[in-house]
Amino acid sequence: MRPHLALIEDDPDFALMCRSYLERAGFTVTWAMDARAGKSVLHESGVDLAVLDLGLPDGSGLELLRALRSTSRLPVIVVSGRGAEADRVAGLEIGADDYLVKPFSQRELVARIHAVLRRSQPPDAPTVVRAGALTIDTAARQASVDGIPLALRPKEFALLELLAGAPGRVFSADQLLERIWGASWQQPATVVEHVYRLRGKLGALPAPAPRITTLRGYGYRLDP
Repeated sequence: MRPHLALIEDDPDFALMCRSYLERAGFTVTWAMDARAGKSVLHESGVDLAVLDLGLPDGSGLELLRALRSTSRLPVIVVSGRGAEADRVAGLEIGADDYLVKPFSQRELVARIHAVLRRSQPPDAPTVVRAGALTIDTAARQASVDGIPLALRPKEFALLELLAGAPGRVFSADQLLERIWGASWQQPATVVEHVYRLRGKLGALPAPAPRITTLRGYGYRLDP
């Protein structure tokens, strides 16, 4: 089946060019010109991924993304002329799966879409991952330790899920950046910050929790 994309973009020339190229690349595309129409499209059944512009005439694309993330894990690629690091980080922290800065090639957009779809639908992924007292429900996007829920941001959840899927295995910062953020422009400090926050949340639990161990010069591992 052809993957169904929601393209939320207010520039008609750019949107028509994207839609034409994406349809030739094998996608079905539904185009929305503003946040209101985009919200309606995003809640339709059968949409596999959204391509979302941040500068919409009737609202912020970030706010639309924030609202979507409160109810859905639909993959989202943000496209924007805002290339500052703060803008990119904000989009990814709210829950974008990738961030493309305009101008970009249509070929790169197609490659990013395929990559995000692959990451969002891992083959034969277990529904529940356990590592010691830690339990991760990958379908419900929930994690808990001895039944105590963890309040995690999307990237924190993805980081913990990856480490818990292979307890004791060491992942380098570059591997974590590629698998979770899928973006070469991110700095290793991004991983350091997320590990720090995860350790704080695990350490604040009343029950003994798995530890994230740093191996200097190598990377990180989860010790149940």
